[in-house]
Amino acid sequence: MTKAITAGVSGAARKLLPLAVTLTLFSGVAHASEAEGEFHGYLRAGAGSSSTHGPQSCFGLGGNTMNYRLGNECDSYFEGGYTKELAKSDNGVSFVGTLWLDAYKNSSDFGNAKPEIAKAYVEAKNLDFLNGGVAWIGKRYYFRPDIHMLDLQYINLNGTGGGFDKIGLGPGKFSYALFKDNDTNNLDATTGKVVSTDAAVRQNFTYEGLPVNDNGTLDAAVSIISAQGDNRHNGWQFSIFHKQDKVFGGTNTLGFQYGVGPGTGVGGPCCDRIGASGSTLLGSDVTRLRVFDDLVVQPTERFSMEFVALMQRDKSDAKGSSTWTTVGARPVYAITKNLKIQAELGTSRVTQPNGGEPLRLTKLTIAPTITMGQGYWSRPELRAFVTYGKWNDAATAAVNASNNSGPVYGSNTNGTSIGIQLETWF
Repeated sequence: MTKAITAGVSGAARKLLPLAVTLTLFSGVAHASEAEGEFHGYLRAGAGSSSTHGPQSCFGLGGNTMNYRLGNECDSYFEGGYTKELAKSDNGVSFVGTLWLDAYKNSSDFGNAKPEIAKAYVEAKNLDFLNGGVAWIGKRYYFRPDIHMLDLQYINLNGTGGGFDKIGLGPGKFSYALFKDNDTNNLDATTGKVVSTDAAVRQNFTYEGLPVNDNGTLDAAVSIISAQGDNRHNGWQFSIFHKQDKVFGGTNTLGFQYGVGPGTGVGGPCCDRIGASGSTLLGSDVTRLRVFDDLVVQPTERFSMEFVALMQRDKSDAKGSSTWTTVGARPVYAITKNLKIQAELGTSRVTQPNGGEPLRLTKLTIAPTITMGQGYWSRPELRAFVTYGKWNDAATAAVNASNNSGPVYGSNTNGTSIGIQLETWF
């Protein structure tokens, strides 16, 4: 019946059908959430221009680096969805389902961005044999803390799989998850036969909340990645994080991470993130080392700031060694409860494997902001911004290549962009 109905839909209407279904889903979700469940999500959107009189231009070095994001995001992104209790047994065990969609466009207009399923999983809660833990199966976001100012999820265990989450064990909580990553085959273009597979089985072990000092805890995560294809490589990663609360009204996170082969995240389906499987073509000669410190403080009601310092070294026999170092700060002052002035200054340096001159980029943004409150994490925020970027000659090609507007700066070594932006989570 569905095929018969769809066959009668015109080509133009058929293109609009996924959008219509999405809007219908979320309108129903929003209504239902008032009484039965929860609707949550994230949205950023905006528009701008640059000193080249074209689209807003963003300043970054690409490759293994991340951009300082205030007034320097030229994309549009939405994710959101619904969580609802599906069933509850008479002994108190609760089954909870989550469904989220996301949409991304590398420009200021969502345009024809295609909604995709970001989360679809079910949890079983209040199981007495898990000592307070949760069992789950499906596709989900999983253990992905970030350095907000860089939009860097320094570890990301997202994927499709299942596991047992936050089981009370000693002073902390233990989690185990099994994922199937890169679950595709490569076919011969002529015969259509399977010639190889990128698939990998990933096991994740995490332990969170181990007290080590006053207001300080350790979290640790291990990924063991087993390649499924012939002539492919296994890999692993180890990460440990010290979190110190009550630091000038905020939190400091110090991290150490090391990955090997696909455990580096390099060449994975998204963003070279440590934790999930990267390319199983990478052997044990490919390594990634990262050390960082991320500090967010709120010493007064009106003043807050984030500060980050990071070093990341990537090595391989084929490409040599390249090191990204960066230091940046975002001070925020609330003039009134709903009006802030934000600034963000960040500078990055990347060494070249061939020993050439290092790439250097410095970016400064000033952004008056209408906001929900005075705190650093208060959202929504409606921002206007002016951003200035300055780089050396060695970085010119990288800045042009990573710019969403194309190589608009040519041989210049500086540029300016202005615009407006919304950021909110809910």
